[in-house]
Amino acid sequence: MDAQPSAFILGLPKAELHLHLEGSVDPVTLLELRKQRGRNSSLAEVEQLYRYVDFPGFLLAFKAVTDDLQNGGDYELTAYRLMQKLKSENVLHAEVYVSVGVCLWRKLDFEAIFNGLERGRERGERDFGISVLWIFDAVRQFGPEAAQQVFELAARYRDRSVVAVGIGGDEQKGPAELFRDAYACAADNGLRLTVHAGENAGPDSIWGALNLRAERIGHALTACQDIELVEELARRQIPVEICLTSNLRTGCCPGISEHPLRSYFDQGLMITLNSDDPAMFSTSLAHEYQLAQDSFAFSDEHLRELARNSFEASFLPPEKKLAFLNLFDAAAARS
Repeated sequence: MDAQPSAFILGLPKAELHLHLEGSVDPVTLLELRKQRGRNSSLAEVEQLYRYVDFPGFLLAFKAVTDDLQNGGDYELTAYRLMQKLKSENVLHAEVYVSVGVCLWRKLDFEAIFNGLERGRERGERDFGISVLWIFDAVRQFGPEAAQQVFELAARYRDRSVVAVGIGGDEQKGPAELFRDAYACAADNGLRLTVHAGENAGPDSIWGALNLRAERIGHALTACQDIELVEELARRQIPVEICLTSNLRTGCCPGISEHPLRSYFDQGLMITLNSDDPAMFSTSLAHEYQLAQDSFAFSDEHLRELARNSFEASFLPPEKKLAFLNLFDAAAARS
């Protein structure tokens, strides 16, 4: 990380909407998980996993980290540690992606894993006062039938803090149109819809996400290549989950000065800031706010607007969303 987040940013009530549970596992926790099952690794060896140079390399590193998440206890520890970190940055609510597609691909006991997730969430809520909802994430490369299995599990656990479904991974190997039926089924089951799009593929991928009736778009980095698409996102106020450091570390954006965040903001898109995979990118949500301010001349008032967007764009039930917005407005009035 570069500049330390300001006291204003640390004190700002925030929600995070694009955050992967597996990508929050830091090297110390990963080493702890390995030692629990008798794997002899050094911290230096573990830290090497977090060094990569491009998007395919990141996907391989992400897979390597998930290899050490094998049972309910592992997921409980990971969820709890994540909520502990969120508390330190005044994140009041988070909607966290769980790579269920990877769990099924590895033939893990998913019921035991989900019970572990819920134990971690409930402990974290009790100890830190943080609200968390789960988003079940499918892997594009595994195809539409695998995604359908993930989405069916999401429907089964919908009364246990599962709020939405998504697809991540390599857009070029799994175009959005393949998942049309799976998304329609998820919507019919009352699940909210997110799509990673425009991260390592062009604006057509984002149009594809909109055709799936996506309610939020993860990344949308390449929307800037299509003026009509930017206008459509602005007109419909479809929230865009911006992940600055992620886009730089994966090489999807060559430099911070070339990131479209500020132009999106100035063109009226509904922007939220997010850390994506904070441990794997050596970042945090507060750091993302500081990076946005330092790189794009956002005032504190601008950052306050982005933070309020994060609650507005959440998938919380209306009464809980209103409660958070009232709390946010009260805090803003005091600052």
